[in-house]
Amino acid sequence: METISASGPAPRAGRREWIGLAVLALPTLLLSLDISVLYLALPHLSADLGADGTEQLWILDVYSFALAGFLVTMGTLGDRIGRRRLLLAGAAGFGLASVLAAYSTSPAMLIAARALLGVAGATLMPSTMALIRTMFHDPRQMGQAVGVWFSCFLGGMTLGPLVGGLLLEHFWWGSAFLLGVPFMVVLLVAGPILLPEHRDPAAGRLDLASVALSLGAILPVVYGLKELARNGVHAVPVLAVVAGAAVAVVFVRRQRRLTSPLLDLRLFRNPVFTMALAVGLIGGIVMAGISLMSTLYLQTVAGLSPMGAGLWLAPQNVAMVAATVVAPVLARRLPPAYVIALGLAIAAVGLLVHTQVAGVGLLVIGLVLASFGVALPMSLTMSLLLRSAPPERAGSAASLSETGGEFGVAVGVAAMGSLGALVYRTHLALPAGLPARTAEAVKGGVAAAVASARELPAALGADVLDAARAAFTSGLHVVAAVGALIFMGTAVLAAVVLRGRTGDDGTAPAAQAPIQDPAPEPAGVG
Repeated sequence: METISASGPAPRAGRREWIGLAVLALPTLLLSLDISVLYLALPHLSADLGADGTEQLWILDVYSFALAGFLVTMGTLGDRIGRRRLLLAGAAGFGLASVLAAYSTSPAMLIAARALLGVAGATLMPSTMALIRTMFHDPRQMGQAVGVWFSCFLGGMTLGPLVGGLLLEHFWWGSAFLLGVPFMVVLLVAGPILLPEHRDPAAGRLDLASVALSLGAILPVVYGLKELARNGVHAVPVLAVVAGAAVAVVFVRRQRRLTSPLLDLRLFRNPVFTMALAVGLIGGIVMAGISLMSTLYLQTVAGLSPMGAGLWLAPQNVAMVAATVVAPVLARRLPPAYVIALGLAIAAVGLLVHTQVAGVGLLVIGLVLASFGVALPMSLTMSLLLRSAPPERAGSAASLSETGGEFGVAVGVAAMGSLGALVYRTHLALPAGLPARTAEAVKGGVAAAVASARELPAALGADVLDAARAAFTSGLHVVAAVGALIFMGTAVLAAVVLRGRTGDDGTAPAAQAPIQDPAPEPAGVG
């Protein structure tokens, strides 16, 4: 493994590497555009294809299922066969699947195309990050490169609704999927010229049993968490999560026995790697829950249209882009551990503002602060994560980060959404004279309360709305308070764990022992 020390300066990247980074930014921009555009296109394609409610959910969810399920496999596969080769294969597959999705003639065909897009997308993200690890050896330049990568991803999320709106105003819904094809063509042409190839020469064969076990662990858990967030606690999603966890135990035991595992668990022995991964996971959990509650607040409490709510949410994306630009600059003057802790503390302050929300203004201010704060560590933790892993396992390390992000969103929506729903039901004070059936519906959530209020006499409906909105706002306050505590605790933990492990320029202090790759464990251990 690469030794991280102060023995000498790392080679600096030149013009070729920076132009190559621009090529790597293409799939990143595309993936974020694809995520945000689909939500706008869903009503149009559903009407055209005749997709019912269940089929619409699968059109949305199957992509994230396939992406989460195959990230670990694809990250490790890239380490074995070559990151550039896998990236280009994924780009070709993504382009073809995009065309298939654009010209789908039935919901089933579109669902299948979206699944293929998820598998192809799982090749793009870890390969991109692993190639950045290969191209940029200097810690400062790597931090800048990762910051550019994150800026492109967040910029795509910001531009997605605008681009999608323009496309859907002038073209049919399939244009939203064809948007990515030119990006993939440019990547396929420029990639072999500008991007280096890199793989682990000592990697063994891909263990297909481990691939099956990883899918059996990840897919049921992601499905179960999504269902719990969507429909509440019932038997099927709970059993899915339990079954996935049981398979995960078998998967971990198998990885400990293999000399060439699909997932090298020894990566977690490095506290820098583990802490960087934890910061991303925790940030995803908290911000997914806050984003869910804030979006619902804007539409159900503030009464804004989906487009109006989207416009009020746009400033947080701008704040995140700004944070990814500021982070490498701060890291030149402060140890990365302190920059990460500072970002999480700012995010906590933003959520404390959220606990006082009584209108749109404070909500937007809180979101901007929280989003800026949580984005500040993003490029730094990814850079730390990549540098703390051996170069030959960069793809596997990047895939773990992406998988953690997927799990963070799923857990955050399920856990924080459930907490908000619990507080809502606890604080809901329904007016007298409300029919029992309507009261039961109102207890289901603020969206149901808004729908039920329309069917009631004006005065009674207004009372129901006031009660539901007040209860939901209480839930938002509690979720924000819990998130603030989590961020403050993580900030302290990150400062303690990472302090002294990275110098001002991101390298290890001279007195620190080199981080060496441990000897392989023999088969049969564990």
